[in-house]
Order: sequence, then C-alpha cells, then structure tokens
Amino acid sequence: MTRHARHHPIIYVRGYAMRDTQIENTINTPYMGFNLGATRVRQGPGGELLTFIFESPVIRLMKEYGYRDIYEQGAVREGELPHKSLLIHRYYEDAEGRGQRPSIIEAAEDLAARILWLRERICGDDAAAREAFKVYLVAHSMGGLICRCLLQNETVGSDEARACVDKVFTYGSPHNGIEMAGFNVPSFLGIWDINNFNRQRIAEYLQLTPRNGRVNHLDGRFPPERFFCLVGTNHQDYQATGLRVGAMSDGLVTIDNAWVEAAPRVFAYLSHSGHAGMVNSETGYQNLVRFLFGDALMKGRLVVEHLPLPPSVEKAREDGETIKGGYHFECAVTPRLHPPVALSDRRVEHGSAVFRRFDELFHPERSGHDHARHPVLFSVYLDSAKITVSQGRTMLLVADIAVRSTEFKVAGRWFVSRRVPDENLFREKVVILATAASDGWRLRYIMGDEDWGEGRGRPVKQDEQGASYVPLSSRKGFRARLYVAIEDWG
Repeated sequence: MTRHARHHPIIYVRGYAMRDTQIENTINTPYMGFNLGATRVRQGPGGELLTFIFESPVIRLMKEYGYRDIYEQGAVREGELPHKSLLIHRYYEDAEGRGQRPSIIEAAEDLAARILWLRERICGDDAAAREAFKVYLVAHSMGGLICRCLLQNETVGSDEARACVDKVFTYGSPHNGIEMAGFNVPSFLGIWDINNFNRQRIAEYLQLTPRNGRVNHLDGRFPPERFFCLVGTNHQDYQATGLRVGAMSDGLVTIDNAWVEAAPRVFAYLSHSGHAGMVNSETGYQNLVRFLFGDALMKGRLVVEHLPLPPSVEKAREDGETIKGGYHFECAVTPRLHPPVALSDRRVEHGSAVFRRFDELFHPERSGHDHARHPVLFSVYLDSAKITVSQGRTMLLVADIAVRSTEFKVAGRWFVSRRVPDENLFREKVVILATAASDGWRLRYIMGDEDWGEGRGRPVKQDEQGASYVPLSSRKGFRARLYVAIEDWG
C-alpha cells in the first residue's frame, strides 16, 4: 500500500479505570480495549436479519490503511518500525512499578516519552525525516485529558514532543469535568483518583485559568481546529459500574462537558463505552479516518428568515397576549456509505438538538448577544479518496433537517387545547453534492423528500456576498437559508 502524506503514526490513549480489577484487566489486553469491536443486526431487503460486524478501529486501520502494531513474537518489535505504526499508550502498566496509579501528569510525561521513542524507531538518524515527523493522538475518556496535559502544561514532557503532535481525536472525554448528581466531582474525593475530573484539579494539571468557571479550552497552546471531540448522547446503554449520570450525556460525561471550545465536534447516539459505545462504533471510526486522513471540511449553518406560529397562537399574539416558547433544530448527516452511517446526529429525543429562543435569532440584543445566534447544523470531514469510479468526482451527503417548536405558553399558561405534539415546522432530507473542479468544489443540491437523490440536482444559490446556500421553506410559512461551505482540510 502506498504511503499517504497524511498517514502519520497513531498513538491510542485509553481512558479511566476505576477499580484495581479494571486496571488489571486493562493491563492484560494488548490493545487495551481499542480492539473490542461490535456487531449489529440489520434487516435485509427480503426482511431477513443480517449481522453487521465492526471489527474495531484498530483492526480496520490495519486492514484498510495498512497500519501495523508494534508487536512481534510476543514482544515489542526490535529495530526500525514502519511509518504507519499504531501504538497503545499503556500508562497503567507502570502502576505496579510505581506502587500506585500514575497521575495525569505522570501519564502525560510517559506519553511524551513514547512520542519521541516512536520517532527514534521510525526515523533513526535521518535528519529530514525527524524534522518532518508527526503523530496523531487518539484518546478515549480520561485519555483526552492526558493528551491535553502534555499539550497545555509546559512543565510536562518537552516542546520537542509537543511539536510532533499533528492532530488529536477524542471520544467522550470529560474536557470540562464530570458531574455527580448535578455537581462537579469534589476535589477531596481522592479514592480511585476520581478527583481527576474536578475542574479545579483539571485547571492545575493543565496549567490553565478557567473561563467563566469552565476548563474546556486549549488556552492557545494547540490549534483548536486540529482537536476533534466526539460527543456521545446515549446514556441508556452505558453499563459500566461506578460513576453514572443521566439524560443529556453518554452515561458518564454530560454533553455540555464533552467538547473543547472552538474545536470541531459531532454528536452521535452512542454511549461512553461498551458494545454500544463510541469507540466500538462505525460512526466513531468514520469520523476518525475522515478527520485524520480526509481532505475536505463541509459546514452547514441555518439562517432562519421566518418562524411561523400555529394559527391559534398567532391569533393570541395579534390580540396582545404574551407568547413564550423556543425552537429545536435537528440534523443528521450521512455520507454515501454502505451500510448508511450518520457522521453526526442531533435530535430532540437524544437531548442534543440545537435549542434557540426567538429573540436569539431575531432580536439578539434582547437576549444579551451582539449578533443573531443562527444554528450550525453540522461540521463534518470528508475524504475525496473514498469516491469510487462510478461516482465520478462527486462526494455526496444527506442532511436530514427538522425544525420544531417547544411547547408554548400563552399569557403564562401552557397552550394545549389545539396543540399537535411534536409538530414539525419544517422537515426535509437535503442531498448535497460536491464535485471536484480545477478551481475548487461545485455544489449542487436535491430535495430528497421530493426528488430522487440520484439526480443531478440544482446549483446552490449565491447571496450578495457570494456565499452558497440552499433555500428552505414549508407550506406552514417556515423560511430559511442553509449556508453550505466546503474548504480544503488536512
């Protein structure tokens, strides 16, 4: 397999193990959980049940991209390692040698050493190769805090090791700590090192100053656009014992704590770990390889022009009654894959839909903002290398968009007499086609609920500033522009 300029070595950093038995189980596995995989049952065209097998991210990277682990004949391979090497950061393995669990700082120090060790084994004395050497960090849960500790705390590791880090991908990392019963875990709760997830402790070992009480920022120490956060929204299938949280979380980390400020993030209906977990998922893998190896970034932002009210509520408003309510914006984004897998999935029932109040969209000054808060529906990475011959030079994705209102209060009372539950103001599958051209990408669109998605589509519209958008409307009076932008990535 030919070497790709973006195929840097990968270091996996596992998450938190609470009890000593969990640490022991971790140490006794060669890939520390990143090779578990999962199976799903899907219904075939004849109604038959088919088993879909996800072999794990580690095995898929080996099979599809030619990566190799560093093991050979029961030990770490001797001599030179290939450029496309895959290494598991086994920081818990030294727990017995130290006589205690490694701290976040110690694990980050070890990570720095592993990066430089890997550079030595891959590049040897080749000065040009050492200068160009880069590595990807892929981390689950607490592993993301270990990566951040190396990148943000200048007293940990070395600038030499930090300069080797090209991109970071995190699964369900508690970037803003962990909540217990609605409160951040206390700093004094040292049993099993749970206080690693206290925000004051995080600020100390990341060497940063909290912003508005939050610690989920990189403080200018690493480019946020190269730091990806996969946010899980399925709390029900999280089966691990110990710390657990409820709705609007992945079972362990709340949605609001699982992302880094200004960094790309996607939301997926996946739990923190286990067979329904994000690491062992096709969704997680497809986001991972597109972020690491892809060459395009597509963003979709909805600029709302009109939000209609139900006729009876509109009449009450015209009669001078006070109306209160909000709006949810849902969007699932699926590229052309078999079987179909959504890269991002934000829905009301998962607690992950974008919520906006009317004033945030149309009267931002009333809500304390200096600009309208139009929702970003998606920001996903794509890879033109995945285009097949039959698809020509065109990438395709489907944005399944729905806009609905919350319950309304009219004159301080819930409006229920004529209310239709979960009524959509707008719903449509918008098929977006991006065709490579000598001067960039040509964008076209198809309204997938009205026309066949395999058609050629229509060119996107251009506004006064030359920005591309898809006009959206419904018979109820909803109007908006879906602004679509695609840019080079990598």
